[in-house]
Amino acid sequence: MTQNPRRVTRALLSVSDKTGLIDFARALAGHGVELVSTGGTAKAIAAAGLPVKDVSELTGFPEMMDGRVKTLHPKVHGGLLAIRDNDDHKQAMAAHGIPQIDLLVVNLYPFEATVDKGAGYEDCIENIDIGGPAMIRAAAKNHDDVAVVVEANDYRAVLDELAANNGATTLNLRKRLAAKAYARTAAYDAAISNWFALQLKTDAPDFRAIGGRLIQSLRYGENPHQTAAFYATSEKRPGVATARQVQGKELSYNNINDTDAAYECVGEFDAARTAACVIVKHANPCGVAEGASLLDAYRKALACDSVSAFGGIVALNRTLDAEAARAITEIFTEVIIAPDATEEAIAIVAAKKNLRLLLAGALPDPRAIGLTYKTVAGGLLVQSRDNAVVDDMALKVVTERQPTEAELRDLKFAFRVGKHVKSNTIIYAKDLATVGIGAGQMSRVDSARIAARKAQDAAAELKLAAPMTKGSVVASDAFFPFADGMLACIEAGATAVIQPGGSVRDDEVIKAADDAGIAMVFTGTRHFRH
Repeated sequence: MTQNPRRVTRALLSVSDKTGLIDFARALAGHGVELVSTGGTAKAIAAAGLPVKDVSELTGFPEMMDGRVKTLHPKVHGGLLAIRDNDDHKQAMAAHGIPQIDLLVVNLYPFEATVDKGAGYEDCIENIDIGGPAMIRAAAKNHDDVAVVVEANDYRAVLDELAANNGATTLNLRKRLAAKAYARTAAYDAAISNWFALQLKTDAPDFRAIGGRLIQSLRYGENPHQTAAFYATSEKRPGVATARQVQGKELSYNNINDTDAAYECVGEFDAARTAACVIVKHANPCGVAEGASLLDAYRKALACDSVSAFGGIVALNRTLDAEAARAITEIFTEVIIAPDATEEAIAIVAAKKNLRLLLAGALPDPRAIGLTYKTVAGGLLVQSRDNAVVDDMALKVVTERQPTEAELRDLKFAFRVGKHVKSNTIIYAKDLATVGIGAGQMSRVDSARIAARKAQDAAAELKLAAPMTKGSVVASDAFFPFADGMLACIEAGATAVIQPGGSVRDDEVIKAADDAGIAMVFTGTRHFRH
């Protein structure tokens, strides 16, 4: 038995994306549905030999103002909004010659795609749909009587219901379509409002809207008792949301979060300059390295903390090749993400059927402008992306000893990595590879000691005579409030330090560095990551 069936006698179709349009229109006509349409949609339907009435025939008004005004008319909105069982509404329809519209099919002007391709201001404005959202919202409000379709993916569901219910739709379907319709217009308006804020250089608009499209329903969230889903926003930043999954199990919530962290970090390394590898566990890098090849970079990154790397995420800044693929698949790895992969590498990874391989097509730009979001109870924190890059900073040597060329190279490397590690952060690095990482501690001294202890563990694992922190450099994501944290780094073997500076005790910290005979560089930029 159907629930509150509503027979479809007339459909209004107005779509910018004509995928599947003709087959859908032909099927509707087969059910005896009268087709009403606009502009290019009407021409496409007529060209297929199907009977179609132009909306101007229904309204008695031609399209005008370059198509800006065509569906904003009482005969359109009356036909969508009239409650079929309301006598007053029926009398008004009869008095004013308003025909009922039982099915609305609209997908909106491609505003998001127009912005993505870098169109100018006026082109973007012209691709803001007005009549479409108005009709969608009207039909969705009156879902007790009217079905509304906002994308071609739902054509089949409508046709299946018409076939099963003698040309009628059910209330359950109309409710689902209405909910989707409002979400679509909300996401559309969010994209427009955020674009306007960017054009106006408004950091804090009075209202902030966020919209997204479902990519994947997830089995659960961070923990099995939490529900979760993955959505794509209008931002087209290369990464896990835009990547093609070549193989492997379905991504989990934690996989997605960790893979994003890994790919954002590896995006700091220019692929034209160097090969780079980032290994992430629980959203923190546990090994990062540059190398002459991806294989070289991977082995150096793995050496930092091979224990934590087990079951981790591997991000690469170049096309995954066979050599790197063989090495990475030697231990249990959850995800590999890279801009691309060779066919040979894909075949090697395929031997590990559960290993996810994601190809993102490009690297994220570390200097790109964008926003990040974090929820708090009853609110939303919005900030600009941390797009500060150490290569662009005016580095200042504040100690008597200048860093050597090799130390300066490693200092920049370490500070680049520190940007992507949870605060408080200490990074030991040597020969363009992390050799100890201390992350997310309440005390910077603890981070320094934990990172040094990690280096000792790695030395034991690799059967080295001494930890690789001996002769390393060290990066701190924020200033040393006291000299104790830096002294712990010196005790571990660091010979040079990079930090933002700006503490009221900078002089004290600089003196301690001079007393120890190490070099220290200030960046003037902090990289807190909470």
